[in-house]
Amino acid sequence: QERISQWHDQSSRYSTELRDFKNQVLGMLETAEKEREAMRSEAESAAVRVDRLEREVDYLETQNPAPPCVEVDDTLMEKQVATAKQRKNEKYTKLTDCSDTIASVRAMKILKRFGSTSGLWTKDATGNSEKIYVFDGTANDTVYVFPRMREFTLFSATRKAARIKLPYPWVGTGHLVYDGHLYYIRQQGSFQVIKFNLANKTVVDSSVFPAEEQIPVFGLSPFTYIEVAADEEGLWAIYATKEDEKNICLAKLDPTSLDIEQMWDTPCPRENAEGAFVVCGALHVVYNTRLPSRSRVQCVFDVSGTLAPEDASLVYFPKRYGSHSSMKYSPRERQIYAWDDGYQIIYRMEMKKKLEV
Repeated sequence: QERISQWHDQSSRYSTELRDFKNQVLGMLETAEKEREAMRSEAESAAVRVDRLEREVDYLETQNPAPPCVEVDDTLMEKQVATAKQRKNEKYTKLTDCSDTIASVRAMKILKRFGSTSGLWTKDATGNSEKIYVFDGTANDTVYVFPRMREFTLFSATRKAARIKLPYPWVGTGHLVYDGHLYYIRQQGSFQVIKFNLANKTVVDSSVFPAEEQIPVFGLSPFTYIEVAADEEGLWAIYATKEDEKNICLAKLDPTSLDIEQMWDTPCPRENAEGAFVVCGALHVVYNTRLPSRSRVQCVFDVSGTLAPEDASLVYFPKRYGSHSSMKYSPRERQIYAWDDGYQIIYRMEMKKKLEV
């Protein structure tokens, strides 16, 4: 009986201690939950403040633009004047009535992260095809083709993609899909533009690019020597040579024969350039810094002379990851397909009419 009584006393004491411990734990959990809610509220508040700060920085940078990266060099100016008298810098006769220019970035959409840090993704610049073409890396021979944006966005693997194995590997990220053909850059000693039919998977034509001693066209993208671009006027090639190694050159391409129709020396510097595209016959060069910062269009060169340089908008792209390895403008959608440190991004552009000279 004494042992039973002792057992009852111990059981009662243990029950009391267990109940006290349970109440203590419940109190601690309640306190932890309150602290977690407070921390989450603070994090959401900080995110709102960061977004507001981003918008304010965008506004301030637009109101106080950075000085253009164009050096005032008398020798360079004399050279440009002399070169302007030659055939290659003749005024361009427009093929369309396109009179728009970029006003700002209206919206940005980050789709996913796919492949290497550098690459290219795009649609056909003409027609109504919804296919997505992905070039992973700066040197490869296999192009991934997704039937629609949905398949590319939802699936991380490439099992939903068709594969096109090219007869020659590409170099850089300056390639383009245009009117059912892939125009891509091959290096075999000199640089070649390859025209590849995407329907029957054959090389239609190839041409050695007529520029001597080529150098990387963008100072921050050393893997790209020729950037093939499309706009409302047709096909263009953006490149650089040692002859004028400080600045970027532009050429108008015949999409059928790959012949160079006309060439220009632009005032846009290579230094700190990371990419470029053409809109309505005007070259837009995007700049950044060696330590990736906010990308911006800081130099615009209109081949027809219908856009005064001082009237061109200084366009800023929202800062996200690093720097762009490719930026492909779609004239039919008025948006840019960009590859930023492995992330695939769409920039929707706000357009405005040119203030003609």
